[in-house]
Amino acid sequence: MAVIARRTTLTAALLGAGSVALAGCGSPLDPTRNDGGDGEKLLTVASNAVSGGKNADEADWITDWVIPRFVAEQRAKGVHVRVEFAPSGVDDEQYKTKLALDLKAQAGPDIMSIDGICVGEFAQARYIKPLRNVVGSRAAAWDGWKQINARVRNLAFFEGELYGIPAGTDARVLFYSKPLFRKAGLPADWTPRGWQDILDAARRLKRIDGVTPLQINAGTPMGEATTMQGILPLLAGAGGQVSKGDLWYGDTPELRAVLGFYRDIYHGGLGDPKLQQEVKGRDRSFEQFSEGRLGIIGESDYLWRDVVAPKTGLTPMKNRDTEVGYTLFPARAPGEGIEGRDHVSLSGGAVHVLNPHTRYPREAFELLTSLHSAAALRARLGQNAMITERDDVNATVLHNDPMLTFAATKALPVTTFRPPLAAYPEVSLALQEATAQVVSGTDPKQAAAAYRKQLEEVLGGNDHIVR
Repeated sequence: MAVIARRTTLTAALLGAGSVALAGCGSPLDPTRNDGGDGEKLLTVASNAVSGGKNADEADWITDWVIPRFVAEQRAKGVHVRVEFAPSGVDDEQYKTKLALDLKAQAGPDIMSIDGICVGEFAQARYIKPLRNVVGSRAAAWDGWKQINARVRNLAFFEGELYGIPAGTDARVLFYSKPLFRKAGLPADWTPRGWQDILDAARRLKRIDGVTPLQINAGTPMGEATTMQGILPLLAGAGGQVSKGDLWYGDTPELRAVLGFYRDIYHGGLGDPKLQQEVKGRDRSFEQFSEGRLGIIGESDYLWRDVVAPKTGLTPMKNRDTEVGYTLFPARAPGEGIEGRDHVSLSGGAVHVLNPHTRYPREAFELLTSLHSAAALRARLGQNAMITERDDVNATVLHNDPMLTFAATKALPVTTFRPPLAAYPEVSLALQEATAQVVSGTDPKQAAAAYRKQLEEVLGGNDHIVR
């Protein structure tokens, strides 16, 4: 069993971070920051992106498209602004720590991109504030809100307060191989109504030589992919949650049901247990699927647009559009999903937030909304198709892609999100370990009980565990 590091707060992370600064970020409160003459106002935008490196398309889009147009629009209104992009191309945790250090010092960029699961963590540390506290009534008056689905908006909410604007999202579904389904005598328009339907289909696929019937990510080598592509959608399908407010659920009937489903897969010969133990196991599952050797896989729309895309995919499928099927994750049985749903999904995404100490809240908010205008998002995507936060943009850029349209219109309305709390990464690791135990032979009840004990260690006791 992997050892979990017992640091659950940003404060603990910052203690060992030293005096790291986010390169290129001018501090809104720094008296040495050089605003221009003639009333020119300097704004900075930070993201973990750098031209020619990590997330280069985002960096180039902000630098070459967003900033020049925003500056010109402000100039036309008689407002003189200078906008600088603060690039970064580091590990996500390092980027997060750099931002936290700046914000702790009441410094940093005016606008920053953070992972949605960090919103609550930063809010609890008082590094960010609700939009209404920073910009007042302007926050609610932005006309773009009506184009952002209420569920997608949840990415930027914490404890009933809105902290920013979601920057795109995704959805988890079940993908399946239509050629293998034909061989197994299964329908091309497969729509499982419950977990038993998934297992029944996998058992039919098992009859085909050389085929792995089902891949639901498990274990720690696949990291967060195990939690997002497997545990949390299944938990929602069982009617359960990983947390409620700042309380966490431990050894629940719903978690035991999820671990029992893992047992049925990996002890029933329906999945490859060795694949779950390999560092490159997820990549190998992609290869198997694209080569027609894997029947069903739970994944995000990333599989469709970046893995098996016919020309640009990591493991391209020439006939992807006709050979790959997709369907929603079913609840354990009809009506047994969270909130009585028949189907569920899970989504993630980034959020653009404002520095509460910005010198120029009005202009910073206008730049923030410019990043999320329909024109800006269409410019960023170009000829590419990807789910954005805006329904109007999705209707335009996804209309020729039936899978992404399906994800945006069918999966997002039933989706859920990870809890935006500081302890989540360690809780997620403990959940991954629970699945690893089941795959290696531990009884689901014992694995759930072990998870409960690990949860106590992560949280430092029982005070934050639902009893």
